[in-house]
Amino acid sequence: MAPTAGRRVRLDDVAAAVGVSPASVSLVMRGAPGPSADTRARVLEAAQRLGYRPDRAASLLASRRSRLVGVLLDVGDPFDAQLAAQLQDAAEDRGYDVLLSTITRRRGQDRAVETLLDSRCEALVLVGPEAAPAELATLAATVPLVVLCRRVDVGGGPDVVRTADDAGTALAVEHLWGLGHTAIAYVDGGVGRIAEDRRNGYLRAMRARGLAPRVVPSDGRTGTERTGIEAAPILLADLPTAVVAFNDRTAVGLMDALARGGVAVPADVSVVGYDDLPLARLAHIELTTVGQDVEALSAHALDAVVARLDRGAAPGPEVLLDPYLAIRRTTAAPRGGSG
Repeated sequence: MAPTAGRRVRLDDVAAAVGVSPASVSLVMRGAPGPSADTRARVLEAAQRLGYRPDRAASLLASRRSRLVGVLLDVGDPFDAQLAAQLQDAAEDRGYDVLLSTITRRRGQDRAVETLLDSRCEALVLVGPEAAPAELATLAATVPLVVLCRRVDVGGGPDVVRTADDAGTALAVEHLWGLGHTAIAYVDGGVGRIAEDRRNGYLRAMRARGLAPRVVPSDGRTGTERTGIEAAPILLADLPTAVVAFNDRTAVGLMDALARGGVAVPADVSVVGYDDLPLARLAHIELTTVGQDVEALSAHALDAVVARLDRGAAPGPEVLLDPYLAIRRTTAAPRGGSG
C-alpha cells in the first residue's frame, strides 16, 4: 500500500512495499547483517522509489546522542562566516552536524552558549571568544570545549586551535621592510587577545630591525571598515610609507579614506591586511594580506571534538598553525627608495 500523499514515508511503508518485516528494513538501512542480498536490493530499491529518508532525530534519541557541535561566532565578521562553512564540512566528514549561535550587539556570549547547550550540543567550538580564561576554564569543565583562533593561557581546560597571530603581523613587517620601507605604521584592533597578539608581533618585528613603531589606536570596534576610516586622518597628518592593518576590513576602510584624500596605494603608501578574506582578492582591491588556513583550523577543531566525544580523550596540547602571506598589488617599494 502506498503511503498517504503529503505524509513522510516511514519504515513501515517500505516494509509493506517489499513484503518483509519493519525489523528487516531497519537492518538493511543500518547496514547490519541478517537480510539476504536479494532482500537488501529490494528494500533499497523500494526506499529510493518511495522517497524514504531515515528519521535521524529518532535514531539519535534512541542512542542518547545528538551528534551536534555548537559553534559560537560573531555574525558580523566575514572571517567567522568562512570558518562556519568549513566547520560544517569538517563536522559532516566526521559524522557530526553543526548548530550555530551568534553574538550580536544585543546578544552576549553567555546567552549564545546557553542556547547551544539547551539544544543538546555535545561539544562547543568558540570562535575568537573574548571571555576571560577563568570563564573558559569553567565552561570547559561542563562540556568539551574548543577555543578557535585565540590564545588561552589556561592549562587542562579547553582544546585550543589557532594561528600564530604575532607571527602574522611579523610577516607583514618583514615583507614591507624587504621592499625598503622603514616608516611602517600599525592600525590597532582594540582590546582582546587577538588584537594584543597581532600588535605585539608588529612591535617585536619593528624593534628587531631597529625601526620606530607607530601604533594608531583602534576606535574600539575591533576591526571594522570604520576603524580604518577613522585612522586615516591621523596617518595623513604624518604620512608613513607603509601601514599594517589589524585585519582586511580595517585595511579596506583605510584605503577608501586614503583614496578620498588623494593618496594612492601603493604609490604613496603600501597597505597590508590580515585574514585574506574573499574581498581582499577582488580585482579592484587586490590586497596584500596575511592569511590563515581556514580548512586546517576547522579540521583540527573537529578532530579535537571527535577525540573528546568518541574516544574520551583529555584536552590535547595547543595546535598552533603558521600564517601565510598573500602578496598582491597594494604593496610596492617606497617612492624614491627607502622610506
